Amino acid sequence: MKENMPPLAKQAPAPLVEAIAWQNSLAVSPDFEHLVDAIRQHFCDSLDAIILYGSCLHASNLSEGIADFYVLVNDYHNVYSERYLAYLNAWLPPNVFYLEATQQGKTFRAKYAVISTADFEHGNQYWFHPYLWARFAQPARLLYVRDDFIRQRVNVAMAQAVIKFMKSSLLTFEARALPAEEIWTQGLMLTYAAELRAERETRARHLTQLSLENYARLTATALPALHGLLTLQPGGHYYCHTTPSDNRRARFHWRLRRWQGRILSILRLSKATLTFRDCLDYAAWKIERHSGVRVEITPMLRRHPILWGFKVMWQLLRRGVLR
Repeated sequence: MKENMPPLAKQAPAPLVEAIAWQNSLAVSPDFEHLVDAIRQHFCDSLDAIILYGSCLHASNLSEGIADFYVLVNDYHNVYSERYLAYLNAWLPPNVFYLEATQQGKTFRAKYAVISTADFEHGNQYWFHPYLWARFAQPARLLYVRDDFIRQRVNVAMAQAVIKFMKSSLLTFEARALPAEEIWTQGLMLTYAAELRAERETRARHLTQLSLENYARLTATALPALHGLLTLQPGGHYYCHTTPSDNRRARFHWRLRRWQGRILSILRLSKATLTFRDCLDYAAWKIERHSGVRVEITPMLRRHPILWGFKVMWQLLRRGVLR
């Protein structure tokens, strides 16, 4: 291993890092370049990397949706002229912003989350809550990177996200043979439940099936890091070596994550009212998209988004729209 490799690279299996690197290099619609250029112009020398993730990953017509990016920066204080934004970003990363770029009469929209490269690495390996590692265990694309050293740090951090995701999910399974599809579907359901999200099991299964070949590759290459927990069986299934004690402890941890997730979601949504233009409309659109339930944005909600938002959130929780 080269001396300039990031420290986490020594802990992630090389085949897994290579699988992530290959995944991150896959082509996307050229329309994303308009948004990437706008982000690069905004962040200039503070920018380390731009990662595309989420439902727009395979989109061919970006004018009908909102792209999701993570923007990795070298230092929060280099990014913001307003000091309070730097403190908010360091206190509870990420900060979330809205972006529009117009090209040849078309408007492209994006939501982008700002986080330091160091916090990105730490969160994908060590955060108790799955907010970060649940997202980056899933497919993503690295659309811009400052240099090869940052590229390797990003690839390794995402490899660590896969390991964290799989360990946290597998410990909830009773000892038995499992296909990769079930491992990832159940894992996604656990992470959805740990945030105030409207997705259901059908959504998790759809996402898993959409990238099943990729998830099978990640499972196979992550095996060395799951020694003693998961072994390959004839026929391509995996045997999960857990005990009832493992199951009880893991389920307790996921209950804690659900309560922690509610608090963090409320804090992040409150913070987004300071950074994300039209955040109420975006949240309502996303809830309706995933659940079919329309959320009315009343004048009172627009005037007092934090205070009145708690009431709306409580109503959605009681109705089972959010969990």
